[in-house]
Amino acid sequence: MKQKLNKAGLAVRREVLGAAYVDGQLAAGSDAFGQPMQALVTEACWGSIWTRPGLTRRERSMMTLVMLVALNRGHEFKLHVLGALNNGLTADDIREVILHASMYCGLPAAVEATRLAREVLATELPAGIGPRAKPAPKAKPGAKAKSKSQVKTKTRATQKPH
Repeated sequence: MKQKLNKAGLAVRREVLGAAYVDGQLAAGSDAFGQPMQALVTEACWGSIWTRPGLTRRERSMMTLVMLVALNRGHEFKLHVLGALNNGLTADDIREVILHASMYCGLPAAVEATRLAREVLATELPAGIGPRAKPAPKAKPGAKAKSKSQVKTKTRATQKPH
C-alpha cells in the first residue's frame, strides 16, 4: 500500500508542480534528516489526498491557494500558483481566489498573495498576466487581423458549467 501511495503521489506531485522542482526537492531531502519528510509529503499529501476522487485538481488548487493565503506561506503559495496554472486555472481565476480569500483571511495576507502571484504569473505567462497563453491560430493568407474590440471573450455567464 505504501509503495502504491508513493508511486501515485510522485506522479501527481510531478504533474502539478513540475518534474524539475520535485526531483530537486527529493534530491535535496534525500539525506537521513530530510528523507522522512519527503516520504510523508509524497505519500500522505500527494498520494492519499491529491489522488482522491470527489474534487478535481483544479478545485484542489483553488482550496490550496486559499489555505496558503490564510497561513501566509509565501514560498508554498508561489509554488502552488504554478501548480494552479498547470491544473487549468487562469490568472483571472487566481486573482478571484485571492480576492475571495481577502475577506476571510485578511487584506494584508491577500495583498502579499497578490504580489507573490504577480511574480509567478509574470514569468510563467509569456503574454503577460492574463489567461495562460495558447498559441495564436495562424492567420490565413490575406486575412485581416481583428482588433481587440472585435474579438469576443467568454464570460463566466456564457461558459458551460464543469
